[in-house]
Amino acid sequence: MDTARYDESFGTAAPPTIADLCDNGTKFTNAFAAAPWTLPSHASVFSGQYPSKHGSNATAKQFNPSAPSVIEAFDEAGHETVAVSNNTWISGEFGFDRGFDQFRKNWQFVQADADPVKIARENDGIERWKELARHIFDGNPPLNALNALYAFFQHRHGSDDGAKRANDWVKEWLDDREESDPFFLFLNYMEPHLEYAPPQEYTEQHLPDGVTFKEAMQVEQDAFRYIAGDLEMTERDFEILRALYRGEIAYLDEQIGNLRESLKRAGEWEDTVFVVIGDHGENIGDHGLMDHQYCLYDTLIHVPLVIHGGAFTNGGERTDLVQLTDLAPSLLDAADIEAPEFRDRLQGQSFHPQADTDPREYVYAEYMAPQPSMDALEKRVSNPSEEVYKYDRSLRAIRGTDWKLIRGSDGTRELYQVSVDQMEADNRSETEPEQAERLEQQLDDWLESFTSEEDNTDADMDQNTKNRLEDLGYLQ
Repeated sequence: MDTARYDESFGTAAPPTIADLCDNGTKFTNAFAAAPWTLPSHASVFSGQYPSKHGSNATAKQFNPSAPSVIEAFDEAGHETVAVSNNTWISGEFGFDRGFDQFRKNWQFVQADADPVKIARENDGIERWKELARHIFDGNPPLNALNALYAFFQHRHGSDDGAKRANDWVKEWLDDREESDPFFLFLNYMEPHLEYAPPQEYTEQHLPDGVTFKEAMQVEQDAFRYIAGDLEMTERDFEILRALYRGEIAYLDEQIGNLRESLKRAGEWEDTVFVVIGDHGENIGDHGLMDHQYCLYDTLIHVPLVIHGGAFTNGGERTDLVQLTDLAPSLLDAADIEAPEFRDRLQGQSFHPQADTDPREYVYAEYMAPQPSMDALEKRVSNPSEEVYKYDRSLRAIRGTDWKLIRGSDGTRELYQVSVDQMEADNRSETEPEQAERLEQQLDDWLESFTSEEDNTDADMDQNTKNRLEDLGYLQ
């Protein structure tokens, strides 16, 4: 679930599919991402490593070829490995197709490099057709024409951001595959990523009194204009955006339920370990921020995690600290795969019910460089406020069940007693210096306990990919 924060997915009013999975599987109430945005967080999920080890971040935008991949471990163990991605970051262009037998870029009708989605979304009327015509005659005209029409159709019809199309493809794949072969299937669902555009029927129950769906969809959603001080937003605006976000979660929950039904109809459900996670969360006015950049507050790193199947069935609620880096070895244990070479390079530890591991005392998160950079932000907003430049730094966080420390490369230090201050509103670094020093020393000891993989580099993005990422709010 791309961009799914814990409190909106697993809160007191969890949507029905997720609630049922929690009731019949194992719900993790203290699961944390290793990074607050898509690319480094997915790299941590796949490698079982933290960003400062695997080297994927805003200055090196690809899944480091030197880092290990749990997908390769499943592939080598004889599993059919399949991915369906709705997020451009999670694609072959950024190295995430490594180890997969099939990798479907679900925003395209025919799998190709050329991508007309930005044109379809940003232009109206005759201008849209002019831009699409220019695009069609570049490279492979027939293929470009087909993908352009597909993008145009998706732009004009409905508000699904790829989840239903992904499920339809998976259903066909399940119908066609050899039933005797084990499989590893990965899906990235883009709902509820900005911009929020949920179907009306999933949203109206969440809207504030007196606000229509049409009015809600007119609220500005330009996160970086807001962060840069170029857009005024009221608390009422954010209340409405939170309602739209909840509508996205509700719609995605139904699609996850449909995926489960496809597995049941194919006779696979009883033999499947089914995992639902959020790769990171979202700020919706929290801490003066929108989107999922520039901080390491729990709004971005506390994520949903529920597992059903095998030893996780009827596992109840687990409150111990776990990380998404721990998912890879836990799944290997669930599939009884040894993969010693992969495990030797892990930083994560298995939380499988039968694993012989000690509970975590701390979890860690890293934001290695601002994304977008200040230069990219200045291109989007002509006169950003001086206040925005405070975000031009890297961050690391260490979190226990009681206290959390966030340290910036600019010398800033924030300390929160998260057991009583869940909103992280009261910075206690000045009033509790000994606690801050203790956590800072623990953070330094952790950093000194490992060496990084070989240097990573930026992916070689073509312009179409850059355009689509900008369309999703990622400024390059």
